[in-house]
Amino acid sequence: MVTGAESGIGAACAEAFGAQGARVAILFHSDQKAADATAQAVRQAGGEPMTVQVAVDDEASVDQAFATMEKQWGAADVLVNSAGLNMSGVTVRQMTLAQWQRLIDTDLTGAFLTSRRFLNGHGEGKGDAAILHISSIHAYAVRAGGADYCAAKGGLSNLVETLAIEEAPRGIRVNAIEPGMILTPMNAKAQADPVYRKTLEQNIPMGRAGNASEVADLAVFLASDKAKYITGARIVIDGGLSLMQALGA
Repeated sequence: MVTGAESGIGAACAEAFGAQGARVAILFHSDQKAADATAQAVRQAGGEPMTVQVAVDDEASVDQAFATMEKQWGAADVLVNSAGLNMSGVTVRQMTLAQWQRLIDTDLTGAFLTSRRFLNGHGEGKGDAAILHISSIHAYAVRAGGADYCAAKGGLSNLVETLAIEEAPRGIRVNAIEPGMILTPMNAKAQADPVYRKTLEQNIPMGRAGNASEVADLAVFLASDKAKYITGARIVIDGGLSLMQALGA
């Protein structure tokens, strides 16, 4: 199951798992056309897709989405939490409670709700499953105007680590992927404007932004048998960007 699978990193993850011959439940918020495009990509890659609409911040909606998938396929082996909103760019002084709550509900509470439902779908017995949360380097490398986003991702780090120790005895691994600058619709301006993108990329030691497919490849690895001894990890994929945060002063 991949949340936020109608675009960006979520769509890339869905396609990458499809290329492994997997059944992929494409969980999307509202854009059925975009979800159908992801389903087509999964099918062409060799997987079997299903599209399911969900609001990850709504408990009943999450329960219904999982029930829909489980009725046809049974409990999922992998959950990729990619649904999320980007930082608002609004300072704390100016931020409304509604803005704060909107982002926390989606980026943090949504991860809690989908993780809990995934785990309950597996019962109390020992199994072999994986939860992957798409977090961000901004879980620790904060930015002005990003209090809502950075707080949500910082909380997500602690959720990941807590889940990892709780579920390890059952054989369920829980990890976070922390991307830096990735060319997705969240970075629409950088995607569309090469000049603007270059001004950002000059801050990245590797000299370029990442691609969603690179994040997806990491997700496939972490969900695979090759990563069976990895849990509670927060793996950075940012071309070295976060290493630059204390330079220049």
